[in-house]
Amino acid sequence: MFRETKKRSKKSGLPPGTLVHIGEKKIEKTRITLIDYDESHILEKEVKSIEECFPLKDKPAVTWINIDGIHQVDIMEKIGEYFGVHPLILEDILNTDQRPKQEEFETYIYIVLKMLNYIEKGNGIKPEQVSLIMGTNFVISFMESEADIFNPVRERIRNGKGQIRKMGADYLAYSLVDAIVDNYFIIMEKLGEKIEVMEEELITNPTQETLKGLHILQRELIFLRKSVWPLREVVNGLQRGESLLIHKTTRIYLRDIYDHTIEVIDIIEGLRDTVSRMLDIYLSSISNKLNEIMKVLTIIATIFIPLTFIAGVYGMNFEYMPELKWLWGYPVIWIIMTAIGILMLNYFRTKKWI
Repeated sequence: MFRETKKRSKKSGLPPGTLVHIGEKKIEKTRITLIDYDESHILEKEVKSIEECFPLKDKPAVTWINIDGIHQVDIMEKIGEYFGVHPLILEDILNTDQRPKQEEFETYIYIVLKMLNYIEKGNGIKPEQVSLIMGTNFVISFMESEADIFNPVRERIRNGKGQIRKMGADYLAYSLVDAIVDNYFIIMEKLGEKIEVMEEELITNPTQETLKGLHILQRELIFLRKSVWPLREVVNGLQRGESLLIHKTTRIYLRDIYDHTIEVIDIIEGLRDTVSRMLDIYLSSISNKLNEIMKVLTIIATIFIPLTFIAGVYGMNFEYMPELKWLWGYPVIWIIMTAIGILMLNYFRTKKWI
């Protein structure tokens, strides 16, 4: 399972705005890719240094700078210096356990989200922080690793599909946020399938592994709720904000993301209720199984109480017990004991106790 919080001890005592990477180093070397485009042209390449992207900042075309691997602090410092990003924002980008949020400044908007990947073999959710800085004609995206979900957006830019090449940087930022939100539906589907399998197992043969799986699911859904609930505030702030960086035409699309976010939240709440109900069913199933076992043992003990009494009476070592010297005493006692057992079994069946 993933760690929900990262260690911040190495930042203890440092002044605000000190750039220290907090989190897991997921790739060895930072990778920087650049896409510069407008309706008539597109330039896409991988650059060796962040300085190669700087000349495109003041051009009218839209520039998308994607950075995979945020552990190199010197690159963050250069971005902050050239694009005028506040040190506290750079600090938030390097701190990978941020709560989803958005902050508006005069020349740019900062957005932080959680991208989620479902690991089939690892049997769980792998979270990754995505930070976006959107300016007048540029978007800078910061990823922890190269395993991102923005390839469909890149394909739309390359092929000129939709309106993305005709719109500005705000529409590009919307497209990136939309890709992350749409991926939540894939996660929901996979979790839903997993819950259905466990529900079937719960009905047929619940085990300790079933209980362990339910607890893992419950923890994953808590993390999902923690990741998605603040996103509603983020998107609502973007569509209702007064920033001039977001045009009126883009706010309509942001409203659609808001609707999707509400739908994801509803699905998460439904799955949480289902898992809670499954835990109750598991406990009830185990309790019923224990009751069945106790019922069988009680019936056996009840049948043997009179038989044990008879055996105890004739096991006493008194000299004058006439039945002990009777020729047919032993088989008669067996017949009586067997008859008592059969009568008691029939009585239990009549009462529908067995």
